[in-house]
Amino acid sequence: MRRVARAASRPGSGTGRPAGYVVIRGPLGVGKTTVARILARTRGAGYVSIDQILDDHGLWDSGRLAEFLAANRVAVGIARPLLAAGTAVVFDGNFYWKRQLDDLIGRLSYPHQVFTLQAPVALCILRDRRRRPSHGAIAARQVYAKATRFEYGISVDATGSLAAVVRRIERQLPGVLRVRPTAPTG
Repeated sequence: MRRVARAASRPGSGTGRPAGYVVIRGPLGVGKTTVARILARTRGAGYVSIDQILDDHGLWDSGRLAEFLAANRVAVGIARPLLAAGTAVVFDGNFYWKRQLDDLIGRLSYPHQVFTLQAPVALCILRDRRRRPSHGAIAARQVYAKATRFEYGISVDATGSLAAVVRRIERQLPGVLRVRPTAPTG
């Protein structure tokens, strides 16, 4: 599994407080995966990609809510043992439905925060063109329309550098994830 990974970190990251989780959501090309991976790495957290779960379990077939709820069940199965061991988790996905987010949060009774990355569709298309393989402008527009239908959590402007987006999110994490960044090695 390329994008569903478990971080090798110490349980609880030494805080003595329970771990929590964050959800990074937004349209295709906005930078969710990059931001989520950076947060997981710098926080010693587990990383769970809803898109990868959908791919790995063949759940993209019709694009119905039921398939995304099934992906949530798989994601929770990955995240719950990490959270129970005191390791924070970062989820990444488009989350087309509010009900999908409510379902995920309802399945995990840990401190959490949802961040919605926002950028104009033209920027999302441009960023998607830079990746290999690209999903294409039509897919980017379709996902954009679905992922931006509703607001949820804290909105984060993702038009600048992704490093700046990470910093904006990290400023809001103390008390949510209740973990400290892991010490650099080397």
